Amino acid sequence: MTGRIASLGMYDHPAQHAANDRLWSAIAAVLRERRVAQVPDRLDRARDVHAIWRDPALLFGQACGYPLIADPTLDLRVLAFPIYAGQESGSVIVARADDPRGSVATFRGSRAAINDRQSNTGMNLFRATIAPFAGQGAFFADVVETGAHRASIVAVGTGKADLAAIDRVTYAAIARFEPTLVAGLKIVAPSPASPSLPFVTAAGTDAQTVAALRSALDHVAADPALAAVRETLFLAGIIPAEPDALTPISTLEAEAVRAGYPTLR
Repeated sequence: MTGRIASLGMYDHPAQHAANDRLWSAIAAVLRERRVAQVPDRLDRARDVHAIWRDPALLFGQACGYPLIADPTLDLRVLAFPIYAGQESGSVIVARADDPRGSVATFRGSRAAINDRQSNTGMNLFRATIAPFAGQGAFFADVVETGAHRASIVAVGTGKADLAAIDRVTYAAIARFEPTLVAGLKIVAPSPASPSLPFVTAAGTDAQTVAALRSALDHVAADPALAAVRETLFLAGIIPAEPDALTPISTLEAEAVRAGYPTLR
């Protein structure tokens, strides 16, 4: 195998680049101590994360949970789940602060923004939040795909959309590092809770390397020298992956289907 890849692109605000680089350097050091071959020196920021997930050379990455349960062609192995400080896993449903509507149900006929139809926090949790109020038809007048949570925040803030579901960790990062972007927004409701975005490796990664990756994650979660790194990334801990850990994601999808709302619209 040549050209192994590492990525932390899911939560990698420019203000967090240095922290993610240090986190990866610490993981990489443990992997090299455990004699893992061809450990990359740097994180891959050149490619879209969706392409990285499909690369059999993926040594370490972080993936959205919804594609893992919805796309049988996505061949990844879940390593562990991060815990984020002060952030219940899920999304916040946001609108402009000056919008008089105060509950999700009152936004019927409005415009929604989503980052991606395959996003758990941007679409699946949004759909689960809307499903109890939607009935059998469309709830929104329009749903625009923005390509990123930050772009969805901008769409709501500039009036191009009225409502969006924003990943809680992403929202916290933007509130910290770009507070003016969220200054004109309000949180209308929380989404249902959901598993955090798991750390993953390619499904073909050998068992010895998987064990080394899990050992490295245990190390970086506890190393006092990385306390400032973890704080910058909101990273409070890392827990082992249970076999059924992603089940709540598929359960929320199934409940929306049963409610007659299989598609966010």
